[in-house]
Amino acid sequence: MSQYKPLSTEVDLKWMRYALELARQAEREGEVPVGAVIVRNGAVIGEGWNQPIGAHDPTAHAEIMALRDAGKRIGNYRIIDSSLYVTLEPCVMCAGAMVHARISRVLFGAYDPKGGAGSVFDLLPTDARSNHRLVCAGGLLQEESGELIRGFFRSRR
Repeated sequence: MSQYKPLSTEVDLKWMRYALELARQAEREGEVPVGAVIVRNGAVIGEGWNQPIGAHDPTAHAEIMALRDAGKRIGNYRIIDSSLYVTLEPCVMCAGAMVHARISRVLFGAYDPKGGAGSVFDLLPTDARSNHRLVCAGGLLQEESGELIRGFFRSRR
């Protein structure tokens, strides 16, 4: 699990804070507060937040919405040389989409102990198991990301 150690460069923290703002947008819309942003060469090329409830779409996770946005913005389904920042560890569906899109780096905030594609299912390839390898790191602003989600569910009980 060494590839999942948190990163803390100022640039990475900046973009994770941006993802947290997107997560707050999801919360304002009554969605589970997860946000994602895709960055290439220091600029946002895609962003999204959870929207499955409002969109009536089980695939409308923050990461998928950000991938869709990036694909449209750059005019390509291959989103190479980019980093995806997301406030919650990606699920299996989102991890698969990131691999197919050829995302270079995935950095996430809170771990998902029940369904995380990196920690539970070990599906974010960093070795020769896949024709695409990506860097994956978790725990970036982990407490803030986790508290946002915990607070959301506390308020629903």
